[in-house]
Amino acid sequence: MGVITLVFFLFALLPADPARMVLGQRSDEQSLEMVRKDLGLDQPVWKQYVKYLNDLSPLSVHEVNDPQDFFYLDEDIYPSAKKLFDAGKSRAVFLKTPYLRRSFQSRQRVGAILIQALPNTFILALASIILGSLLGIFFGVISGIRPNSYIDRVLIFISTLGMSVPSFFAAILIGWVFAYLLGPITGLNITGNITEINDLTAETRLQLKNLVLPAITLGIRPLAVVTQLTRNSLMQVMKQDYIRTARAKGLSEAKVVFRHALRNALNPVITSISGWFASLMAGVVFVEYIFGWKGLGNILVQALNNLDVPVVSGCILIISIIFVLINIGVDIMYSVLDPKVRLS
Repeated sequence: MGVITLVFFLFALLPADPARMVLGQRSDEQSLEMVRKDLGLDQPVWKQYVKYLNDLSPLSVHEVNDPQDFFYLDEDIYPSAKKLFDAGKSRAVFLKTPYLRRSFQSRQRVGAILIQALPNTFILALASIILGSLLGIFFGVISGIRPNSYIDRVLIFISTLGMSVPSFFAAILIGWVFAYLLGPITGLNITGNITEINDLTAETRLQLKNLVLPAITLGIRPLAVVTQLTRNSLMQVMKQDYIRTARAKGLSEAKVVFRHALRNALNPVITSISGWFASLMAGVVFVEYIFGWKGLGNILVQALNNLDVPVVSGCILIISIIFVLINIGVDIMYSVLDPKVRLS
């Protein structure tokens, strides 16, 4: 709610005119007024905001005989809505699916645009976080059981460097090295999506190789953070009394580390992983744009360039919902990993 409100009023305060973005800068004023009326931009900002929240809400009040009511302009949403009761002479309360409206540019439903792009972003973010988490925990364990050793210092230096490199710079560098300079050897492409359509046969092919470079680029920073968190947390756990007790029982060092110490050391790591996964869902904008990945980030960049407010708001709303759901999932995972934590 707060995020949507902020985005809505930020775009409302911009001096740019979405109608000119649709028709072009040389359009006549009469055509611009028609487009503003069609998009509802001719109404006061507060009224646009109230109507937008009304469209997003599953329970909404609508003017039955008002052709300017956005809800009735969408033939895909109206048939599925159920009228609950009348709220006056010309108003009624409806139960419907949240309506994200239509794109200013393409006039497609925003919900359909996001549903088409969300799986690609989810696949990229999931591949990145899995890569960063597995390698980060592995490197963190190596550093944690051998602190201040040569390999520990090397891994700390690499992880610090990984946290310092911005994603857009890493994307350009990795794409240039592995797809341009070493392209004939690696066989990787600078741009491409996970599925590609053959122009001759119209056959859809799975192209997993296009996932490699963007996933590595996005996985660098989570890998660096997880490495250092695992190392520091494991070093603290290894000093606890129950670890000394486990060693006194004659358990091997591998069992002490992986069966007793690592499980309790992963709590802050899981918090970081969950946060990074939510951030990756929101922060793939530059990486998707550079590698031509058709996901939410790419759509968000195009929508910002075109002042396509419904698409921008829809992207941010979906990302916010994902962030909340991930944090709820983390709280549930705590009860599984840590016996001291129990859900009431």
